[in-house]
Amino acid sequence: MDATDRRILRALARRGRLSNAELAEEVGLSPSPCWTRVRRLEAAGVIKGYAALLDQAALGMPDTVFLEVMMEKHDEAALRRFEDAVNAIPEILECHLVTGEYDYIIKAAVNGTAGYESLLREKVYRLPGVRHTRSAFTLRCLKREISAVV
Repeated sequence: MDATDRRILRALARRGRLSNAELAEEVGLSPSPCWTRVRRLEAAGVIKGYAALLDQAALGMPDTVFLEVMMEKHDEAALRRFEDAVNAIPEILECHLVTGEYDYIIKAAVNGTAGYESLLREKVYRLPGVRHTRSAFTLRCLKREISAVV
């Protein structure tokens, strides 16, 4: 991957709906070589896909909460059941297996404290194997990037 590939990735990370002609102009290539490079980056798995960024507030879930989850057990079956159940909860935007005192960190979209209570009581506390949780609401997002391109 060279500097031109990185320029392509940065441009697409900022604005994924660029046409090939717009992308080529932005990175200083003609359209055909730009198209070839993008296809090569996709085939290599560097570009995993394209997505629309949704406004959670417009969808009725303006608040973001991070939940740390400690599991009762750490055997493969217990972790698999937990992970499968997490994937079925639409409010959960991300879930990461982490090091440290807690086992997972969950990022969820909620509608205020009432939405958070509902998520916690009706879904998170019912996840298989959960021993303990700790939560923090975000006050403001200072930076949001989908991917890092160095």
